[in-house]
Amino acid sequence: MSFVLPIYYSRRGGTIQFKPMGILDEKREELDQYEFMMGVPRGRLAVALDVLTDALTMVGQHGVYCQSARKPGMPAMDIQIVMKGITDAKELISSVMEEIRKAKEAR
Repeated sequence: MSFVLPIYYSRRGGTIQFKPMGILDEKREELDQYEFMMGVPRGRLAVALDVLTDALTMVGQHGVYCQSARKPGMPAMDIQIVMKGITDAKELISSVMEEIRKAKEAR
């Protein structure tokens, strides 16, 4: 998995500026697909879950190489904390998506 930071160019005063694209521009295709299937709120949350899953994967790969000195075979404590935070965020987003789905079905 490789990540390329998308940028766009802006000319001001004869210089080129590099600015990162916003998430709505960067993930436009995925957003369009999920928003079409699930509606705008749930579609955006689904893309957020994908972004968090990618981050969790990268942190997990890093955890293989950055292991705890106290507990060999386990990721370092900071990596464990980051992984738990990302996993908890995914769980919260999933619960919100489910509540939105239930509310839509109840109408």
